[in-house]
Amino acid sequence: MWNMGKAGGRVDFEWVYDEQPHTWRRREILAKYPQIKALMGPDPQLKWVVSGMVLTQILACYLVQDLSWKWVFFWAYVFGGCINHSLTLAIHDISHNVAFGNKQARWNRWFAMFANLPIGLPYSASFKKYHIDHHRYLGGDGLDVDVPTDVEGWFFCTPARKVLWLFLQPFFYALRPLVVNPKPVTRLEMMNAVVQFAVDIVIYYLWGLKPIVYLIAGSILCMGLHPISGHFIAEHYMYVKGHETYSYYGPLNLITFNVGYHMEHHDFPSIPGSKLPDVKRIAAEYYDTLPQHTSWLRVLWDFVFDDSIGPYARIKREYKLAKQE
Repeated sequence: MWNMGKAGGRVDFEWVYDEQPHTWRRREILAKYPQIKALMGPDPQLKWVVSGMVLTQILACYLVQDLSWKWVFFWAYVFGGCINHSLTLAIHDISHNVAFGNKQARWNRWFAMFANLPIGLPYSASFKKYHIDHHRYLGGDGLDVDVPTDVEGWFFCTPARKVLWLFLQPFFYALRPLVVNPKPVTRLEMMNAVVQFAVDIVIYYLWGLKPIVYLIAGSILCMGLHPISGHFIAEHYMYVKGHETYSYYGPLNLITFNVGYHMEHHDFPSIPGSKLPDVKRIAAEYYDTLPQHTSWLRVLWDFVFDDSIGPYARIKREYKLAKQE
């Protein structure tokens, strides 16, 4: 982990006036290493891994139906929620059409809904709608809903408040788009909701309320204050001045579809997570010297206790032409 000495609390975002670095680095790397293009395309193993995870959670629903409530929440946090968080990252990969390829976009959308089922609430279609903007307009004011609002930056500025913000992170991710960049509800989102709630009703009918609580509580808890959730902060919060994207190459990539290879992902979003280590290996000189995280737990610790890091520690830029479209 790079040195992250205290520099006083922030009162605004870090505004920049240049294009995101991923655009020029992508061009430069492809010019030097054209073989990276061969890594683009679908991951044939992804659909089988995701299907196994979904079936595991369905089996878990059956197993938790007779547990006491305390054990329902225990297993939701330490087991089911980890799978569900991993499934959100599978949905992230699928949103780039890497399950079935760009020519089968509809199959990718439906498969994302299937991966969504254990999460308990409809998510995949809305994520896809906004995630495109996150890549195209990284840090864009009023466009990239991954960036916190001014209210979040102003209020969640002490250690206790930042812990609360981390705990409530799933709710901010769900509600922030409605405030920052509201978009009409799409037909795909309605289909996502119908499919999701239909399966929830079937699970409730078969095994009662506890499996539903197990699924939804696991999703909320493990997308909040949980070691895996360190990736939310690690990816784009400015731990080193002037750097807006960071990679993590540690063991938690094994259960998160290599989302830690985030610099590589933003450089080449059409390459599946399983092949991002190959990008780093081929173009090592472009990544080895960049700031990187070594621990998502350390990321969370520094976020809470370092005054210079908080919701305001994000790079923002204006995309004036994009707003006029």
